[in-house]
Amino acid sequence: MPQVEANGISIEVETTGDPTDPAVILIMGLGFQLIHWTDGLVNQLAARGFHVIRFDNRDVGLSTWFDDEPDPNMATVWLRSKFGIRPKVAYTLSDMADDTAGVLDALGIEAAHVVGVSMGGMIAQRLAIEHPDRVLSLCSSMSSPGQPVGSVSLTMKLMRMEQDPDSREGRIGVGMETFRLIAGNGFDLDEDHLLEMATAAADRAWHPVGTNRQMAAIMADDDRVPALAGLNVPTTVIHGTDDRLILPKCGRRTADAVPGAELVLIDGMGHEWPEGTWPQILDSITDLVERTAS
Repeated sequence: MPQVEANGISIEVETTGDPTDPAVILIMGLGFQLIHWTDGLVNQLAARGFHVIRFDNRDVGLSTWFDDEPDPNMATVWLRSKFGIRPKVAYTLSDMADDTAGVLDALGIEAAHVVGVSMGGMIAQRLAIEHPDRVLSLCSSMSSPGQPVGSVSLTMKLMRMEQDPDSREGRIGVGMETFRLIAGNGFDLDEDHLLEMATAAADRAWHPVGTNRQMAAIMADDDRVPALAGLNVPTTVIHGTDDRLILPKCGRRTADAVPGAELVLIDGMGHEWPEGTWPQILDSITDLVERTAS
């Protein structure tokens, strides 16, 4: 599908399934592209009777990049946010939630079931808070209702990786190593699939500075717990017990914040949705939609 104009920028969008079916919009996480919602998962979701929408967030993939904005000084952003001083950032999670609403506008969809992973879960929460009429149900996965808490050692390993290698092989290697580091211990790593995804991402678009600006938006956001407490939307929170990038307690805190939310913990899942988890995840999304209809 061609790009759509939404919230004043261009956003790359792909849709799967019958447009007359209930809409499910998928919001990807930090630095990842719409292709990281793998075709197999999307096709299975569409086969359950959903019109599935995936898109590149701003500053990644084929959507608008914000290269007129400076590369943020992450130490400064972190310090200001820690001391309650709102840092200057290129854009906010609220802006990214507005992007999502703009995609729905461009597709002529009044409201959708919203699924977000990691940073995408934070954007989905913002969407539900600020555009409640657009959200039929909320599924927040591998995410947090405020600043995420993760393993310091894992975070340091990710930060020490070369983020912008010159060669195609180096970029593929960064993608592969990232996948390996964030995976849980409960599911076998499909190295062939990881190589395919890392290669596709490196060849499609490579923009690590955009990831930095997205991270700054995360760090600049307010704690969402008070606002989540006022939601009146069916909600499911999905988290892996082996997630070390955003610890399971962050998922529990999200579920505790939203009235009536259901918490689904998947044994052995890390910061990922490996194929072995798809039946449970798809069942959880389907059950959530059915709760909305009842």
